[in-house]
Amino acid sequence: MRPSPIAGQWYEGEPKALVRSVDSYLDHTQLPELRGEVIGVVAPHAGHQYSGPVAGYAFAALRGRTPDLVAVLSPFHNLHNAPLLTSAYDAYATPLGTIPIDDVSVQELNTLLKSSLGFGLTRISNDPEHSLEIELPFLQRALKSEWKLLPIMVRAVEPRVSQALGKALAKVLQGKNAILVASTDLSHYYTQESALAFDNVMLSKIEAFDPMGAFEAEREDKGFACGLGALTAVLWACKELGADTVKILNHATSGDVTGDYSGVVGYGAAAILKTK
Repeated sequence: MRPSPIAGQWYEGEPKALVRSVDSYLDHTQLPELRGEVIGVVAPHAGHQYSGPVAGYAFAALRGRTPDLVAVLSPFHNLHNAPLLTSAYDAYATPLGTIPIDDVSVQELNTLLKSSLGFGLTRISNDPEHSLEIELPFLQRALKSEWKLLPIMVRAVEPRVSQALGKALAKVLQGKNAILVASTDLSHYYTQESALAFDNVMLSKIEAFDPMGAFEAEREDKGFACGLGALTAVLWACKELGADTVKILNHATSGDVTGDYSGVVGYGAAAILKTK
């Protein structure tokens, strides 16, 4: 079981306090009408006190759902040689309980990736990565079923890798009762004015359901997403699974929480829908 390296620091470490905190973020959302089935969401991954109000929108869109499997794709903020990573453990632990990893799905995805890319998922242990785990308490409170986790940490920031990952992931999830989560923050450490401009460009690419456009925005320094590889893989996977619409649910910056607008981090939430 993977012990949490961030509970009590990035989010509340005591179970009852964590329940109150996460439920508060979920309860204080005002979602627009979402027509169709939400098959994926985009959520930020800073500490809950900073990005929790925005993340609440993403997971409120999943509230009450009863999936069997949740694929969470995040960046990997630490040093490693492998382009695609997964956990070497059997389960993730948070203060709200343990979440088993679906090893069958991990192995199936690994096989497909080796066939299409020539490499698969590298299993790691003792990883300090926060951006995948930070979403788990929200999922534990929003979902109403016993579900397994397919954890993927994406180091590669290449359209070829993200598209192949998305297509392979869709094959693994096809016909299953599954949900996808893309974990990403937006621009980092620009002034509030600049951050809003950069984030609006990236959010427009996300809402246009344009993963290649997201890569182009970052390449042209017009918009940024620290989890670009994970975000675009989820968009491509959802396209393969029949999604046709992305709805931006909320956007804010760290400055909206701290009051310091001199160097902010952008946070966005979105729902990916199958309307037809």
